[in-house]
Amino acid sequence: MAKDPVLVAYTLTVVVNTLNMTALWLLSGVARGGTRTTLNPEDAQTVLRGAAVVEAEPAPVARVLRAHRNTFDNTIPFLLLAFVFATMRPSALEAQILFGTFTAARLVFSVAYLKGLQPWRSISFAVGVLVTLALVVEVLRLTFA
Repeated sequence: MAKDPVLVAYTLTVVVNTLNMTALWLLSGVARGGTRTTLNPEDAQTVLRGAAVVEAEPAPVARVLRAHRNTFDNTIPFLLLAFVFATMRPSALEAQILFGTFTAARLVFSVAYLKGLQPWRSISFAVGVLVTLALVVEVLRLTFA
């Protein structure tokens, strides 16, 4: 099973996308530390001693959180569909192309969002959505073929 190229591609997709989401999660902490702010009074007394308690996220923190939320919201459905697809015995090349393209698009999206790079953010988002829609079509095709 470990030598099945579709499962290897799926495993790498899960690992890389999970690392991407984890990196964004950690970057939100770095951004928060950089602004010395927190939304929670108890954090100002413990984790971020002396941090200012604020009602809204500072812009640098909000940007990272938006990137993380978008990545999470787009990655989870893809990974669920990709798992179903991987169990349907698709072509290894097709799976590798779909999984690799989505993963590359999400990595580019994360960097582009954090750095405010347009049109790359929009292009990479669109590529990820198109690959997800292609995966939906392929799952339905294999289901009803």
